[in-house]
Amino acid sequence: MAEDAKTTGFHVRVGGEASGTVAGEDRGFFNDTAYRRNALQLFRASLLGELQAGPHAALLGELRTENLERPQLYGLYLRLRPLPKRAIDLQVGRIPPVFGAFARRRYGQDNPLIGTPLGYQYLTTVRADAVPANADEMLARRGGGWLTRYSIGSQRFDAGLPVIESLRWDTGVELRVGEEPVEWSVALTRGSLGNPRLGDDNGGKQVATRLAWYPLPGLRLGGSFARGEYLDDTVRALLPTPGHYRQQAFGADVEYSWSRVLLRSEAIVGRWQMWPGGTPRIEAPLSFRSAFLEGRYRAAPGLTLAARVDRLDFGHITGSEGTQTWDAPVTRVEAAVGYAVQRHVQVKASYQYNWRNAGLVHRQGFVIGQVLLWF
Repeated sequence: MAEDAKTTGFHVRVGGEASGTVAGEDRGFFNDTAYRRNALQLFRASLLGELQAGPHAALLGELRTENLERPQLYGLYLRLRPLPKRAIDLQVGRIPPVFGAFARRRYGQDNPLIGTPLGYQYLTTVRADAVPANADEMLARRGGGWLTRYSIGSQRFDAGLPVIESLRWDTGVELRVGEEPVEWSVALTRGSLGNPRLGDDNGGKQVATRLAWYPLPGLRLGGSFARGEYLDDTVRALLPTPGHYRQQAFGADVEYSWSRVLLRSEAIVGRWQMWPGGTPRIEAPLSFRSAFLEGRYRAAPGLTLAARVDRLDFGHITGSEGTQTWDAPVTRVEAAVGYAVQRHVQVKASYQYNWRNAGLVHRQGFVIGQVLLWF
């Protein structure tokens, strides 16, 4: 973020980023997002601002447009530092994520590839505004999270939830304490990992926390936890047992860098509580497991090589025709090359391949190109 102007007692900083991504048609909707856009066919522009009002307070925000549609406020929060010489701050508003490591990166600048890890993008068949009547109805939607409909709740066809929605920030309050070698964050927000909210839709709250430890130079270890209500009140009102329907997740991440090499890995396990429905019943919570391993190598000045191996898996439920995973497990591999044309301009090319055992298309690969610039 570059400094733009200064006034007495105030500092204004403005920065921005723009990226254009192109690829062939995604017939299997492997890279669709909750915004009903495809991440491989996307133009994104962001304007970031920070108004620093002395040593104790700052207002930060981001305005974003995708595919030249009406700009939206992606983030807007007040950061308070009661003790400027201590690493303690309080953030209030539409705040940065606490859980996990990938969502905390700086967009395209800090992603050595072009695609997004499955746990942070891939659309499952869980919806916040509709639930299946029984296990058979849920199993019939396997691999169709990009556009699905259930018989209870909203009757429109719509996208399901990702495990973690990395393209939206939640609304609430966050406390951050410490810096290297130990950092801790905790947040209370309105939404859930897969369904961040600006307005409240169920009266519930999410608690999320993360602890990061830097035991050695170049090594970071992180652990995360989150638990929050995800099901809309309009659906809960239709159920004979409204109850609490929460998403819960644990995460672990590691990053290690030395010389020209950077390695990152992250694993997430958790579940959605689901109304059991009628016969055959959904007897167990809908569990999920996600993990990826990626590496980047700086082969020459301005030239980087990168690769990622990625997997999203699901637990089992039993329907009339037997036991299956409640959604179709999916695997993704991607390899990329990036080149810095200028200090603030980078071009990338990658090949991504996806496969699963259900849905309209079971396997598909993509050649992807991206131009990224920032100031």
